Amino acid sequence: MIGKGPKQRISGLSAPDGPQRALIISSFVSRVGNGLFNAAAALYFTLVVHLPAAQVGVGLTIAGLTGLLAGIPAGNLADRYGPRTVCLTSLAMQAATMAAFVFIHSWATFTLIATLDRLAATAGGAAGGALIARAGGERPAAFRAKLRTFVNLGVVLGTLGAAFAVSVNTRPAYTVLILANAASFACAGLIALIGVPNYQPLPRPREHHGWAVLADRPFVSFVALYGAMGLQYQTVSLLLPIWLSAHTDAPRWTVAAVYAVNSGVCVLFQSRIGSRVETPRQGGRAFRLAGLFFLVSCPLMALTADVPAWIAPGLAVLAVCVHSLGEVWESSAGFALGFGLAPDHAQGQYQGLFGIGFDAGQALAPVVLTAAVLGLGHAGWLLLGAFFAALGAAGPLVAAWAERTRLTSRDTACAAQGRSGEAPLLDADR
Repeated sequence: MIGKGPKQRISGLSAPDGPQRALIISSFVSRVGNGLFNAAAALYFTLVVHLPAAQVGVGLTIAGLTGLLAGIPAGNLADRYGPRTVCLTSLAMQAATMAAFVFIHSWATFTLIATLDRLAATAGGAAGGALIARAGGERPAAFRAKLRTFVNLGVVLGTLGAAFAVSVNTRPAYTVLILANAASFACAGLIALIGVPNYQPLPRPREHHGWAVLADRPFVSFVALYGAMGLQYQTVSLLLPIWLSAHTDAPRWTVAAVYAVNSGVCVLFQSRIGSRVETPRQGGRAFRLAGLFFLVSCPLMALTADVPAWIAPGLAVLAVCVHSLGEVWESSAGFALGFGLAPDHAQGQYQGLFGIGFDAGQALAPVVLTAAVLGLGHAGWLLLGAFFAALGAAGPLVAAWAERTRLTSRDTACAAQGRSGEAPLLDADR
């Protein structure tokens, strides 16, 4: 929270290295499984289950939008009963739903299972955010940055493993991937059960309620900014590959190189940069810097269509290096503001809304990027870079706004204490 020094934070939030290590290992294991499955999921549903691509897209859209509903309720459960309980429940549900994909034969069954899977994933994200806040002690944003380094590494390793199933292209090969992903969720839950304490809920002020986060206008504003800035993720994973294949003569391996460079930069710099972005004010400045990186990277990506085929791969790699640095600063800003603006007693609720905003942006990204940017060509890339820069410029303003509202709330609480002679309520920020 704004204005809290290390000695002012709740004493029960400090944590030894053991819980952090367990969370890192647990997250790494589950993301290896994600990498195994996600890289081959579309091929499994279309080539093995024989669902039309359009139906797969509709089913995933329904699942994604429905999954958003779980964010705040799951966060409230984490705040009320403890984050580990909700996190373990979501991991168990994800293990079950992932294994169930082996048995699907129709679009209705696919959509139902995918929806249950997204509900569990959203709930796990909200509870996991609260768990990170507790295990992270005095520096939850720095711990989250370190955690993301291992998460990225896990996805890379899983993606490499998925190449085997894709090359074999048989139902048994895909089945192995699916069951391996299901097992990764189960193993991640077991690791968390053994190595992460069952943190008890923190005391809450009397005026706290289950939807209090929606009244926190600075936080809601940042969630909207972060969700919109989240378009940058699919700029590399979706937009650039389409651009390279349709508008340049770059060799096909360029797309693979782009993925590798993006992951490599994030693995190398996430923890290093994230450790320097811990307060909301630092997060606001990091968000602005991220927008400037994207302002440079988007025109560079557009220029790959205007250079010879032998230059295009190098230019694409350069653009992605710049873009990936922006991604690291952007995610670091998200950790600092996402944790720093949330009251300690309501981290689950706040992380639930934060996840909803990000997931909503990801759901809209394919339509926005393909229609607006690809439709306008070079001008679309320039507008996209300017859009990111404008979002980034708003970061410090929102951070300053949030700081003012929290200082005002504390002053009001202190004044009330002076009038009544009673101690102010714990973290009565709103």
